[in-house]
Amino acid sequence: MNQTDSGTVMFSTDDAVLVLEDGQVYVGEPYGARGSTSGEIVFATGMTGYQETLTDPSYDRQIVVQTFPHIGDTGINGEDPESSRIWVAGYVVRDPSPNVSNWRATGSLDDDLVANGIVGICRIDTRKLVRHLRSAGVMRAGVFSGEALLDANGRLRAIDDLLDEVKATPQMKGLSLYDEVSTKQTYTIEPCGEFEGKEPLFTVAAVDLGIKAMTPHRMAERGCRVHVVPSTITFEQLQALNPDGVFFSNGPGDPEQAEPEVALLRQVLDAGYPFFGICFGNQLLGRALGFGTYKLKFGHRGINQPVKDMTTGKIEVTAHNHGFAVDAPIGDPVPSPYGDGHYGKVFVSHIDLNDDVVEGLQCVDIPAFSVQYHPEAAAGPHDASYLFDRFVDLMRSSKEETRNA
Repeated sequence: MNQTDSGTVMFSTDDAVLVLEDGQVYVGEPYGARGSTSGEIVFATGMTGYQETLTDPSYDRQIVVQTFPHIGDTGINGEDPESSRIWVAGYVVRDPSPNVSNWRATGSLDDDLVANGIVGICRIDTRKLVRHLRSAGVMRAGVFSGEALLDANGRLRAIDDLLDEVKATPQMKGLSLYDEVSTKQTYTIEPCGEFEGKEPLFTVAAVDLGIKAMTPHRMAERGCRVHVVPSTITFEQLQALNPDGVFFSNGPGDPEQAEPEVALLRQVLDAGYPFFGICFGNQLLGRALGFGTYKLKFGHRGINQPVKDMTTGKIEVTAHNHGFAVDAPIGDPVPSPYGDGHYGKVFVSHIDLNDDVVEGLQCVDIPAFSVQYHPEAAAGPHDASYLFDRFVDLMRSSKEETRNA
């Protein structure tokens, strides 16, 4: 059931109620834990990979709507999570699977949501909801079920009361969240696959701003030893790791609120370390170079976004999760705005073919590049995995130049 006139909405404590900041209301069934949750409501377009979506730290404080209607068929397992916990603030699906059918499954998605305290809603018209978010833009929302629908006297709460709670939720623009999701202690991923047990070819310092587990794994597959470090690391501590390259990960929140990380990145660039950034790391490189960032109307989230590599002309189908983007000119290389060209020239290396949003930056005069999307591709696709090879090549070239100097 879906109702948009808050004055005529009917519900009971057996229902779940989704309230949008603009007053739209959807009444469905509880999914996952009962209770209340609020955050920015966004939609993800992937047909698969819901477990990777739920455990992506970039979804911190966001309620995720799955556009694919049938969710939960393959249950959950211990191999696919991208972090140690579920990070979404809430979950919205149309038709949760009544059965689990997969040889790797260790339980159902519904049970996992309950165990992690994730409040959700199902049996609503997610197509109608997503069409509204596409036209109105993402906004704050809340999901309420069970006792959260009752006031102190045990009576059903008015929709206006629920709406007030939604409007008290902080807006995503202006939030600093990367420290909230970052590791508190450094840990190391050793080379794996054909490089397992061998001396690493390169050492990478990966600054965790909300890193996904597959990212250091992709580097380890290429012979790298990866030190995943907290967002609070100082430049001196980073130098002590003696890295061949530095990586900044994906993460949640507004890049305008990440000035300490921008300052750290400028120290990295000034020291000449090869640099690679993904998602939030791309936005921070843009800001370090002097470009601005801005919030997208409804963002890019899913595993089917077409991106063009401007350096090769190749079109890739890519995985995305971002609500902010870099404001940089598309076309010929331009001087980096910071410090009147302090970092030389830079150009937009990748664009999204749906809306021409900047999806990558390439520095011409220093060894640094980044992309806005996710080449580690969990749960796929794998079109952009070559970017990790580019990073390895960049570290190799830098090492050879140092050796021959």
